Amino acid sequence: EELRMSKNSNFDIQSAFCVLCGRTDDCPEKYGEKRTYVEHNLTVHYYCLLMSSGIWQRGEEDEGVDGFLITDIRKEVNRAAKLKCNICKKKGASIGCVAPKCKRSYHFPCGLQKECIFQFMEDFRSYCWEHKPVQKFPDEESRGTSQCTICLDLVEQLPMYTVLKSPCCKNAWFHRECLQYQALSAGIFFFRCTVCNNKDKFQKEMLRMGIHIPEKDASWELEENAYQDLLQCYQHCDTKRCLCKKGRDYNEPDSKWEIKRCQCCGSRGTHLACSSMKSWEQNWECMECRSIFAKSGNYSKQKKRSLATSEKTDGTTCLLEEPSPKCPRQSPGSQRNFLLQSPKIMCQNNLSPCSHLELPASNRVTMSLSPLMSNRNWSLRKKHLRQQRREVSNILKELKLQVNTKTTRLNINAEKIWNSALKGFRQRNFSPTNTIEIKFTNCKDRSKTDTSAASKHRFFQLLMLHLQNSSLFEGSSAKNLSLDFQAVKENLYFEAGKMIAVSLVHGGPPPGFFSKTLFNCLVYGPENVKPALEDVADVDVAQTIKMIKYANSLSSLRSTIHDCYEFLAAAGCLRPVTALCDKKMLVNDILIHHVIKRIISPLESFRQGLKTLGVLEKMQMHPDAFSSILCHKPERLSAETICDLFTIHSSSDVNKVEGADFWMGYLQDVESGESVVTLEDILLFVTGSFSIPPIGFDPEPTIKFLHIRYPIGNRLLNCLELPITKTYEQFKNKMEFTIRNTLRVERE
Repeated sequence: EELRMSKNSNFDIQSAFCVLCGRTDDCPEKYGEKRTYVEHNLTVHYYCLLMSSGIWQRGEEDEGVDGFLITDIRKEVNRAAKLKCNICKKKGASIGCVAPKCKRSYHFPCGLQKECIFQFMEDFRSYCWEHKPVQKFPDEESRGTSQCTICLDLVEQLPMYTVLKSPCCKNAWFHRECLQYQALSAGIFFFRCTVCNNKDKFQKEMLRMGIHIPEKDASWELEENAYQDLLQCYQHCDTKRCLCKKGRDYNEPDSKWEIKRCQCCGSRGTHLACSSMKSWEQNWECMECRSIFAKSGNYSKQKKRSLATSEKTDGTTCLLEEPSPKCPRQSPGSQRNFLLQSPKIMCQNNLSPCSHLELPASNRVTMSLSPLMSNRNWSLRKKHLRQQRREVSNILKELKLQVNTKTTRLNINAEKIWNSALKGFRQRNFSPTNTIEIKFTNCKDRSKTDTSAASKHRFFQLLMLHLQNSSLFEGSSAKNLSLDFQAVKENLYFEAGKMIAVSLVHGGPPPGFFSKTLFNCLVYGPENVKPALEDVADVDVAQTIKMIKYANSLSSLRSTIHDCYEFLAAAGCLRPVTALCDKKMLVNDILIHHVIKRIISPLESFRQGLKTLGVLEKMQMHPDAFSSILCHKPERLSAETICDLFTIHSSSDVNKVEGADFWMGYLQDVESGESVVTLEDILLFVTGSFSIPPIGFDPEPTIKFLHIRYPIGNRLLNCLELPITKTYEQFKNKMEFTIRNTLRVERE
């Protein structure tokens, strides 16, 4: 008989007593759902029923109370009425300890208060406070405090009921209450270690220790538009007078109408033109933040001074973390980028290594090198990067052997790339070893399916761009991980690492924005990395470090420490200062805290995500090769690169030599600017991609000379079919007309 739960004016459901524990409490998190069946005059807590020792589910799931028959529940109530609770001393103790020879009985709520363990698995066993299972810790393991990776509050590293340790991660500790809420929210499909993402081993240990993991989908999967506002960047011009004719919400990257957010709060923005900024690299603060700085005395002209003009006491150029406002943004593959990315260049003054040149181009000041030296270094660097990228390509092709032919389709909204990507990666049937198929949908829910590699590459390209500008990372161009508490709670750092790994193996673009410090932390471990001042993205923290670093007397150093006492205390960096040289250790402590220790939890989750498909392991085995794609933008396309990329095929009646000459001549014209199209346009026309992915194209791009009127780009085969013409001018005109119009139609 199907039971009906309903409210009745003569039966007060809220004040009804549970027939097993005798309490009126309605707390689903602690006691399970409180269920009332009016027609049977029965109220029971679900957990009280599950853990009772003398009852089993003898019916089907739709019978009684989830399989517990009403007659059996009545019998269990009568049985428990004869047993006294060893904790509250009242009758009705339906739960007994399963330890041999132990005769203790108790109510479920009383057992929770006395720290008994209830195992929600198999036979639903219960253990009293004396016989309950405990976690074992090695004697040599240090005792102290660490951070609960769920609530981020401190937790004592002690074997106690309220504290649990991860079985798979050495330094992962949790509050029991935090873990229980996490399990109820995540459900059996998504409950896992928040640090390493292990599921099986972690769940087994948590069930043993009394954590209830319900067999249901995660709560966030059941919410509609659950990720709507997650990691959305503020895009609105808040200046008093906006000059943009297309409105305050218009944003065009790499133009004067790009919106720059306040570097302090991030909740206000301006078009570059509306605030008379010539470069995106210039710092900008909103009026609210300026007024706060002015009142606190921290906002001064010294803060806005061009940092590239300050000098060290020894006369050499002082290179700080902020770029000069006049330093233009460089294109991804410019020659200046390759020159400045040289790992070590000797200064002409004293032939000492300029370690600052390991930073990305936008964070450095150009050295005065001779043209001969510059060209030579750039040429060598370019050759070295090409060798490393060829090595990466072979490694990624080896990793791709794990990918099978089983297909997983991701429905992607390009306008909400992060939300739809996150939902796709978290769906139950998603596996990194499956072949990924992308289905783009527009805002009106009309869909356009494109199963080609071009669609997949565009998806990963949009995803990498979003990650670069998301709140998970901080910095201008060379980025480190930031500390976003919401992202830690939602396990987004793991997902970001997983997405990057999947992009590399499945033919997508690399991120290309990792700082050297972040890369070294991933490869060598944070304990082996020494951060630099350039890694500090927070302007106020950087200013504090500089004031300490460049203090020229012991009194000024002590005065600076006194002014920022609260900051140093919070960072755990207070130390006695007896000499001016102590500032070096103090600066080092602050850098390690701010750049590494502060983000240790996000870093570990990010590393675990990068382990997907074995990518992190290969990074650690081949650090130089992977640095070329993770820390540097893709090489700018050249005629030589495009020529090497394509293999020419021709039929027997075609003059292959003449056709190849026309093709090479056209590439040289495009490279020199004597064409209306670019090399990127040509690559996009054939493959659907602006750049060459680290793994290369599959299938490899080919060229065929055929008796056709106009060129054809076959993106399924990455094949460029070229027309046979009598003159070069005819060939060039046909190429430009077709490529320009095809891409224009696609953009529209």
